[in-house]
Amino acid sequence: MPFTVVRFNLVDPRATPESLSERYRAALAMAAYADAHGIDTVQTEEHHGVENNWLPSPFTFAGAVFGATERIAVTVSAIIGPLHDPLRLAEDIAVLDLLSGGRLVTVAGIGYRPEEYEERGVDWGRRGRLQDLLLETLLAAWTGEPFTYRGRTVRVTPRPFTRPHPLLLVGGSSRAAARRAARLGLPFFPSAHLPELEAYYRERCAEYGTEGWTMMPAEETPLLHLSEDPDRTWAEHGEHFLHEARTYASWQSKDIRSAVRSAATTVAELRAEGVYRVVTPDECLALGLESLVLHPLCGGMPVEEGRRSLRLFCDGVLPRLGAQGLGPGQFRG
Repeated sequence: MPFTVVRFNLVDPRATPESLSERYRAALAMAAYADAHGIDTVQTEEHHGVENNWLPSPFTFAGAVFGATERIAVTVSAIIGPLHDPLRLAEDIAVLDLLSGGRLVTVAGIGYRPEEYEERGVDWGRRGRLQDLLLETLLAAWTGEPFTYRGRTVRVTPRPFTRPHPLLLVGGSSRAAARRAARLGLPFFPSAHLPELEAYYRERCAEYGTEGWTMMPAEETPLLHLSEDPDRTWAEHGEHFLHEARTYASWQSKDIRSAVRSAATTVAELRAEGVYRVVTPDECLALGLESLVLHPLCGGMPVEEGRRSLRLFCDGVLPRLGAQGLGPGQFRG
C-alpha cells in the first residue's frame, strides 16, 4: 500500500479575511473527510510574511485538525526551527501530542529564506547553532525532569503522551543536517530523493553510535489533483498550480534541493514537466507511486474544486489501492 497524504498550506493570493476564513474551515472539513476515509496523514508547513497568505502557524492548524478528527496523523513538514523559542515549542508540541494521542509528526528544518530570519530578528548566520539548541532543548524538556537551559535550571511540564518523546525528525538537504540528526539519534527527513545523503546519515549514525531511520521522498513524488476531466481542470485552474510552482522557484537557489522543484513559466510547461499532475482515478492508480500526495487547495484553488478532488481520491482511488499491490510506503527503515 502506498502512503497517502493530503497537503494543506492554505495559500490564496487573492484572499480576503472572509474568503480565507472559509478556506481554513473547508480545510478542516476536508481533513475530517480524509480521516474518515483512511488517508494516512495531513501535511502542513510554515512560512512567514508571504504575500499569498502561506500558512504561518502550522501547530495552531494541527490542533484544529486533531479536534476535528480521530485517527489521522498531522505531519508538520517543516517548521523553521531557529525561529521558535525552544521552551515554548516543547510545551506546544507536548500539549498537541497529549491532545491527539500521539498523532503529531514534526520535521524541524532551518529554512532557506533569509527574509524570514530578518523579519523575526534572528541572525541567519547562527541558524545552525540555534537549530542545535532547539533540538537539544526539546529532547531534554520532554523528559519532564529539570535541566540546564542557557545557564538556568528549567523544567517543562506536562510530559508528552508519546514515549520516549513525540516523533521529531531533522529535515534538510545538507550534510550538516544529516550529521545533526545522527548525533542526536533522531530520524532524518531529506527534502528530496537524496540516497547519497541517506547513506551519509547512516555512516554518521554508526560513527556516533546512534540508531536512526529516514523518511525520504521517493524519486518520483508529484503533487496530485484528481479530476474526471484533466484537460478541463488544467484549462480552468492551471493558474493555481503555476502560482505555487513560481512561488517555490523564487525561493530556491541552486544549492536548495527539494522534491518540489519546477522551472516552468507557463501552465503548458508546468503540465508537461510533471511536478504537478492532474489525473483521473484510473490514472492515479496506474502511477504506481510509493506515496500519493494530494494537494486539493493548491495555490488558491477554489474550495469546491478542492472538495471534488478529495472526493474522487477517497471514493475512486483509496478503495482500490489494496488490490493494486503498489508496494511499500515512503518510510525507509
